[in-house]
Amino acid sequence: MHRGASPSHWPRGREFGTLGPAGWLRRRKQPGPNERNAECRGSRSIPLAPPTSGPYVATFGTAQWPRSAPSGPTVRDMIKRLLTLTVLLTAAACAEGESYDVLISGGTVYDGSGSEPFVGDVAISGDRVVAVGDLSGATAATVVDATGMAVSPGFVNMLSWATEPLIIDGRSQGDIRQGVTLEVFGEGSSMGPMNDAMKAEWLDEFKDGVGGEDRAAELLGGAFEVPWTTLGEYLEFLENKGVATNVASFLGATTARVHELGYADRPPNEEELNRMRQLVQVAMEEGAMGIGSSLIYAPAFYADTDELIALSSVAAEHGGMYISHMRSEGNQLIEAVDELITISREAGLPAEIYHLKQGGEANWGKLDQVIEMVEAAQAEGLRITADMYNYTAGSTGLDAAMPPWVQEGGYDAWAGRLQDPAVRARVVAEMVVDQNDWENLMRGAGPAGTLLVGFRNPDLRGYIGRTLADVAAERGTSPQVTAMDLVVEDGSRVQVVYFLMSEENVKRQIALPWVAFDSDAGSMAPEPPFTDASTHPRAYGNFARLLGKYVREEKVIPLEEAIRKLTSFPTTNLGISDRGLLAEGYFADVVVFDPNTIIDHATFEEPHQYSTGVVHVFVNGGQVLRDGESTGTMSGRVVRGPGWTGGR
Repeated sequence: MHRGASPSHWPRGREFGTLGPAGWLRRRKQPGPNERNAECRGSRSIPLAPPTSGPYVATFGTAQWPRSAPSGPTVRDMIKRLLTLTVLLTAAACAEGESYDVLISGGTVYDGSGSEPFVGDVAISGDRVVAVGDLSGATAATVVDATGMAVSPGFVNMLSWATEPLIIDGRSQGDIRQGVTLEVFGEGSSMGPMNDAMKAEWLDEFKDGVGGEDRAAELLGGAFEVPWTTLGEYLEFLENKGVATNVASFLGATTARVHELGYADRPPNEEELNRMRQLVQVAMEEGAMGIGSSLIYAPAFYADTDELIALSSVAAEHGGMYISHMRSEGNQLIEAVDELITISREAGLPAEIYHLKQGGEANWGKLDQVIEMVEAAQAEGLRITADMYNYTAGSTGLDAAMPPWVQEGGYDAWAGRLQDPAVRARVVAEMVVDQNDWENLMRGAGPAGTLLVGFRNPDLRGYIGRTLADVAAERGTSPQVTAMDLVVEDGSRVQVVYFLMSEENVKRQIALPWVAFDSDAGSMAPEPPFTDASTHPRAYGNFARLLGKYVREEKVIPLEEAIRKLTSFPTTNLGISDRGLLAEGYFADVVVFDPNTIIDHATFEEPHQYSTGVVHVFVNGGQVLRDGESTGTMSGRVVRGPGWTGGR
C-alpha cells in the first residue's frame, strides 16, 4: 500500500485522527476539567516512530513507514525531539497550581505510540488522563511515586477466555497483575446471542465448574438462570456485576451458527443465513468488535468460506473486523491464510489471525511464506494483522485430535458414537495418519507432547500434569483409544496442552510490527475453583513473559515497541477511540511497572502462579492494583466497537 492509498476499511477520521505534516498523527483535543486557560488547551501531536528494523505497515490512518529504517538522526527525529520537549515545557507551565485526582510522578513515560520514552508525570481526573509531561507544580488527592518505573497505557489482551472467570471473580487477577486493562472475547464462540437450548447447555456446564446450582445461582444474581440473551446484555451484566478490567467481544460465528442450525454438519439455507446475518446486525449495533471464528473445531469446521463472507459483510457495514483461529495452523496453514485474506478482500473489512503459529515441526518452515502473504495483502491495501501468545505450546481439548464428523451433534452425540466399536475403529484409523482434511493437533505434538491439564470428573484428576503417552502406557491402551476413553469418562472434551511450535519462530513473530498479543486463556487466581484443574501458564504469564524474557533478557524488540504492540496497535485495529495512548483526553487505563523485574513465574508443571513486576494499575481512573495487590475496585466498563448505536 502506498502512502497516499486510502482503502475504505482502514481506520480514519474522527475516531483515529488524520495525518498531519511529516507523518504525525494529530488528535483532536478533549479539554480536561482542570485546565486554567486557552494556552494550555492547545492540540497535541503524538509522534509515530518507525521500528528499528524490518518491514512495517503502520495501522494509524494510512501511514506507511519505509521497509528499512534510516540510520542516524533524521529531520523527523530532530523535529520529534523538539516537539516532545515543547510538550514537556508547556505541561510544566500549565501544571503550576493545578490539582488532580491522581498524579503519577517521576516515571519513565511510554505513551503507547512507539516513541522514545521520557521522564515525566501523568495526571488523572475522573476517568480521563488530563495532562502528561512535567507537572512538578501540581497537587493531587493521590500521588503515586513512579521513580524508576515505566508508566504506560493499559495492555490489551486480544484473545481472552475470561468470559466465565470474570463471572466467578471480577478482579481478573491473573491479567491485572500483568497490566491488562482490556479483555477481548469471541474466538469463534461468544456469550450471546443465546436461545433457550444454548442457555440450558451453558448452565449445565457452568454449575459443574463452580460447584453446583446454588453457587451458580449466587454468581448469576440469585437465580439459576442465564440473565442475558444477547451479547451486549452479557457485557452489561459483567459491568453491572463488577469487573476490574474493561471488556469487549466479537460475535462468535460459531455461536450464530449454533443459534440457527444447532450442531448440524450442513450449510444454512437462505432463510437460516438471513437470520444469522440479522444476529450479526444486532450484535454490531450493540457494540461487537466484529466476527470471530475458530475453524478447526466442530461445528465451526462445517462453515464454508461463503458463509463466513456473508456474516463478515454485515460486520463490515458497521466498521467491524474479522478475526479467526484459522482452518489450519499446520499442514494446511498456507491455504488457511489465503482463506482469511479472501474473506477480508471479499467482505471488505480488516482481518486478524488469532494466535499465529506453525503447528508441528514439519510446518515450522512455513513462517516465511505466511509473512510474504500478509505483507503482500497489506501492500494491496488490505489491513491484515495477527496476534500471538509467547509460548511453544498451545492448549485446547482432545476434540482437536479427532475428526469433526464424529463430533456432529455436540458432546452427547460425540460421546455416544465413541462407544460404538465400528466408529472407534474408523476414528483411530484417521487419527494415526498424516492428512489434510482436518486439523489433528495430537498428530503434530505426539502423545508424549500432549499434556493432560483439565478434567470435570474428580476420579480422573490424578492424571493432571501427565502426558497422554504416559497415561496410555499405564492403561495398556493406545494413545488414540485412551483419548477416546477419557472424553467419554470425563463428560467433556478434556483440556490438554499440545507442544507444537518453534522457539525461533516465536521470537520472529514477536518482532513483526503487525503482531499483537493474547493469552488465549482465562484470567484466574490461584484459588478454588480455578485450582481444581491445571491450566496453561499463559493464563498467568503471557504479557509479563513478553516484557521480561523477550524484551529485557533477550532484547527481541525494544520496550517502547512492545508497549505499542500491547496498546495503541490493538486499539486502533479494533476501532476503539480514546484508549491505547497516554494522551490528554484518553481514558485513564494506566500501568506502572518495573521494567527491570517484571517476569512470569507460571510453568507447565505449576501454572497457578502470578507474574510479578506490575506495581499499580488504573482502569478508567480507578486504582484496581496498588503495590502489586488488588484493591477490590471494580472500575471496568464495556468497550464497544464502532458500530454501536447506543450513544456513549
